[in-house]
Amino acid sequence: MMFGRSRREKRFRKLNTEAEKNEEVSSDKPEVTDVNEAPQKEESSEPVAEATAEAAGEEAEKPVEDKKDEKPAEPDWKDHYARLLADFDNFKKRTARDREDIFRYAESDILKDFLPVVDNLSLALSTAADKEDPFVKGVQLVYDTFLNALKDHGAEPFDSVGLELDTEKMDAIAQLPSDTIEEGKVSNEAKRGWMLKGKVLRAAQVVVSSGKAS
Repeated sequence: MMFGRSRREKRFRKLNTEAEKNEEVSSDKPEVTDVNEAPQKEESSEPVAEATAEAAGEEAEKPVEDKKDEKPAEPDWKDHYARLLADFDNFKKRTARDREDIFRYAESDILKDFLPVVDNLSLALSTAADKEDPFVKGVQLVYDTFLNALKDHGAEPFDSVGLELDTEKMDAIAQLPSDTIEEGKVSNEAKRGWMLKGKVLRAAQVVVSSGKAS
């Protein structure tokens, strides 16, 4: 019996010794940080970054909102009214001038149709042999009547022979040498020009001198 008890005591002591050693080893080991804690810290930093970005965005949007709230500058109604009044006054003057021109030159087409008749009468008188012939005198009377009628309506002929070529009143149809007319001037007139109240009714058809023949 004593032998069995001694064996149990030895075994118990051995177990106590091993337990003490394990405690010493465990106390010497460094504390191990839980691996799962690191991601938790990272996850906790993300909301902070998002909050900071949102705050920065709100601060950046504030000036834009302020600009939107600003009212546009009030237009200068007095200057606008003055400009509108001046434009309307110019429109009335231009309309009145156009209407006056319409009435002033309304008969121009009719008078222009009579000019060939005057040209033919003038040509007949210039080629008549006997100026005292009663028939020639009759033609002269008709011609004078036409001239007076045209003059009463504001139409009058103008001379161009011997003058410098005026492209606004004359149409050059040829250029020929002339012993009596200087170069660049009108030496002959194919059709006489006419004016109507200061405006060209029909341009003269002229021959321009090229100077003396060599």
